[in-house]
Amino acid sequence: MQKWIMFVLFIAASLLGVYLLTFGLPEKPVDESAALPEGMTLLKIEASNDFVFDQEVYTVKVGDKVRLKLHNKSGIHGAEIKGLNVNLQGDHLEQDIEFTEPGEYEIHCSVACGIGHADMKAKLVVEAA
Repeated sequence: MQKWIMFVLFIAASLLGVYLLTFGLPEKPVDESAALPEGMTLLKIEASNDFVFDQEVYTVKVGDKVRLKLHNKSGIHGAEIKGLNVNLQGDHLEQDIEFTEPGEYEIHCSVACGIGHADMKAKLVVEAA
C-alpha cells in the first residue's frame, strides 16, 4: 500500500514539474525604477474597469523629474493632464516630465472606456519645493 502512495506522489510531482516547465514559472517582479535615468522617479498611474485610478491624489514637488507611466490593470484607458500636455494612451503609455510650477491638475481618462468614463478622474498636486 505504501508503495502505491509513493508512486502516486512521484507521478503527481513529475506532472507538476512538466506543467511548470511547459507553461513557465511565474515571472519575478521587476523593479521598474531601476532602469530610470539618475535623478528621475517613477509615478505609476493604474487604471481599472471600476472606472477609477488607483489613487485619488498623486503628489510631486516642483523640480522633480518624473516618468509618468500608465498601467491598465483591467480594460483600456488613458490618462490626460491638459495643463501639462500629457496624454498617455494607446502605444504611448509613458512620458518624462519636469515640474516647474506648483499647482493642481486634473487627471482624467482620455479613452472612452464605458459607462463610468465621465467620472474617472484623479488629481495631481505639484507642491512648492
